[in-house]
Amino acid sequence: MAQPSVRPLAAPDPEGCRSVEVRSWQRGEGTLSERYVDQVAEEYPVALVYNGISHVVMMASPCNLEDFALGFSLSEGILASPAELYSVELEPHDEGYEVQLTIAAGRMAALKERRRNLAGRTGCGLCGTESLQQAIRPISPVSAQPLPSDQAVQRALAQLADWQPLQALTGACHGAAWCDLAGEIRLVREDVGRHNALDKLVGALYGQGIDPLQGFALVSSRASYEMVQKSAAVGIATLVAVSAPTALAIRQAEQAGVNLIGFARQGRHMIYNQALGSNA
Repeated sequence: MAQPSVRPLAAPDPEGCRSVEVRSWQRGEGTLSERYVDQVAEEYPVALVYNGISHVVMMASPCNLEDFALGFSLSEGILASPAELYSVELEPHDEGYEVQLTIAAGRMAALKERRRNLAGRTGCGLCGTESLQQAIRPISPVSAQPLPSDQAVQRALAQLADWQPLQALTGACHGAAWCDLAGEIRLVREDVGRHNALDKLVGALYGQGIDPLQGFALVSSRASYEMVQKSAAVGIATLVAVSAPTALAIRQAEQAGVNLIGFARQGRHMIYNQALGSNA
């Protein structure tokens, strides 16, 4: 658990968090201790607006929203490639953010046909879904890849905390990391929501032209079925999660050919699905 960060109130807040004055209590002290300045994670409604039509509102951290917009659009199948996104404009409002996306006309026509208005909350990806058929869409198969070596997985885990400044400050943010096949972390994105963090990472990957087959994703959360679906949709062949997968996530990984590793902690991890061999 992150401890309160003591610093002057006048110091500037990093993007994605703000300072609040708090008092702490500890067993045995009997009274409230001195006041601290704590860092807490920001969370705002973020509306993704496609060609002038609002499609979805998610609760998210207000950083790397351009990455979020691209990653969400790709992982949800709204776009088939980054080339179909023509422009992204961020519009801050008092109550949240609008991200205005201009996309190809053909993709917009397809979006209108399957459009679902949903209000997503942290950790909730199905709010607004109207039927069982909509709840679990067909999963995209990936180009199956060998498992990363055990050493690579452990090397990435050892680095993760150093790449999560928002989590270090607030204790309230998930991280999604992109790791090369040697286990070196190359990119990390953070958010109060685990799905959002992964979408931000996807947007950063494709925005920087990184081949998703040349590494693996490491997430600081459990591996829900939606995390597997999003990974498969954008060609990520290996997903490593710090916590457990669900049974549905394992079934989805088996169906799509995604390597799935869970309970990844220092000194141990568990392989729940292996599409091919190992890079060891």
